[in-house]
Amino acid sequence: MMNPVVSFLLRSFVAVPVSVITGAISFIVLEQNFLPSLAYAIGGGCVVYALLSLMMSRSYLKKHQLTRKEYRYIRKNLAEAGKKIRRLNTSLFTIRELSSVKQRIDILRITKKIQKMAEKEPKRFYQAESFYFSHLDSIVELTEKYSFLAAQPKKSVEINQSLIETRQTLNELTKTLEEDLYQMVSNDVDHLHFEIDVAKHSIQKQKDSKFPNEDRWLK
Repeated sequence: MMNPVVSFLLRSFVAVPVSVITGAISFIVLEQNFLPSLAYAIGGGCVVYALLSLMMSRSYLKKHQLTRKEYRYIRKNLAEAGKKIRRLNTSLFTIRELSSVKQRIDILRITKKIQKMAEKEPKRFYQAESFYFSHLDSIVELTEKYSFLAAQPKKSVEINQSLIETRQTLNELTKTLEEDLYQMVSNDVDHLHFEIDVAKHSIQKQKDSKFPNEDRWLK
């Protein structure tokens, strides 16, 4: 997603000098009073700031091949996912079992990786819709229930059995998250394989042109 802080600083870096110059011209050159000059300065800065916002937004959408409607849709869903991931982070680190530390780290690592990739390249969101609309909800709900049960001071046979079953389900869901991550990068993997094949073909072609009779001599 567009970095709001960087975007704000860039727009301000241009808009503030324009505002100052506009005010100075109005006050000194055009000999306007202070208040009208101040109004022109603020107006000029606001116009430039708004135009830059529009231009940067259009450039970003064009770069990522998205419509404004698509971008709003993706941004809304990523914001909701961010809240869920924070809940997931909280529930995972309230679990005190040492035996499941690696699993919890893997779950958090994969979910954050998927989220960061979608934020950096919003169009990848469509390759991870199963994660955002199903798997993330499931794993948040499971970890929160697991955290609640694991925190009980006295555990009955039923609670212990539920914890075992939940751990097994979390193992399966972790594999599902890995598949979600792979799905996000599957096009990149296919493209890489294509580039490798092209490079191999080019290398072989170059060898054949340099040593056209090599096979004959080897015989």
